[in-house]
Amino acid sequence: MTSRPHALVLAPFRGGGLARLEARCEVTLDPWIDHTPIKLHDTDELAARIEQLGATILVCEADEVAGPVLEQPLAVVAATRGDPTNVDIPTATARGIPVLHAPGRNADAVAELTVALLLAAARRVTAADRDVRAGEIYKDGSLPYQRFRGWELAGRTAAIVGYGAIGRALAWRLAGLGMVVLTYDPYADDATHADLDAMLAEADVVSLHAPVTEDTRGMFDERRFARLRGGAIFLNAARADLHDHDALVAALADGRLGAAGLDHFTNEYLAPDDPLCGFDNVVLTPHIGGATYDTEANHSAMIADDILALLDGGTPRHCANPEVLT
Repeated sequence: MTSRPHALVLAPFRGGGLARLEARCEVTLDPWIDHTPIKLHDTDELAARIEQLGATILVCEADEVAGPVLEQPLAVVAATRGDPTNVDIPTATARGIPVLHAPGRNADAVAELTVALLLAAARRVTAADRDVRAGEIYKDGSLPYQRFRGWELAGRTAAIVGYGAIGRALAWRLAGLGMVVLTYDPYADDATHADLDAMLAEADVVSLHAPVTEDTRGMFDERRFARLRGGAIFLNAARADLHDHDALVAALADGRLGAAGLDHFTNEYLAPDDPLCGFDNVVLTPHIGGATYDTEANHSAMIADDILALLDGGTPRHCANPEVLT
């Protein structure tokens, strides 16, 4: 028998954070993402597993934490996400269970992918790659130089919508490419613009990094696309609900947009016959913005440090329901 607390970790966990957690706790590590197909527990299964292990610490990323799970004698629940949407926070709060989370864990990863989407869209990298693979370098008697000429990004203006951790991580990267960077976020006092429409009128590139709320859902509609400069590039590495799909297709079809790069789709799936798949100036990736080992190391460190702070009677840095700490 041991007096050390038992932590059931169902999220990918690695690096120094894992080592620190293992030094203080008995750890059962079984990341959902290491199973093929992926393994997500329903609430009854998860409750039974917690009970069988005698776990008092639960760390997860995608499993639903609600109902019978929160009836277990848990001392802490940690969601390795920026926003712990998989946890029933009101019930956890009512039961006095702190809910930890990891804001900004994937900021650099998503910012890097956004830059990749921008460069690929601006220089039509994926279309050029397809021509090489298909033996069509001199397609229809033309030179690649003729088909793939584009504008350089240096000196162009980028507009970032949403100036949180990801927006800030993107801003300095775009500035490093020589771009003029504008920002809009009604909750950021240091954003360059308080008027979104005014900012869009100056934009050669617009990149979305806002959360989905009632105010932001569908915010990029036909009117907003029309505000952009002709030939502008549209990027969305946040959520598909932020833009109107049909308005985006129309803006690409009539040439108002020069290109687009998307990392999100409705329900994270895009049918092969979707109109977006027919544009060779659109770059599509399947929700991989945060898919780096560094993201996992980041959230592991943040969560482990906050769990240890609680075990030592201290205050965690990232708690979604801090009222339970009193």
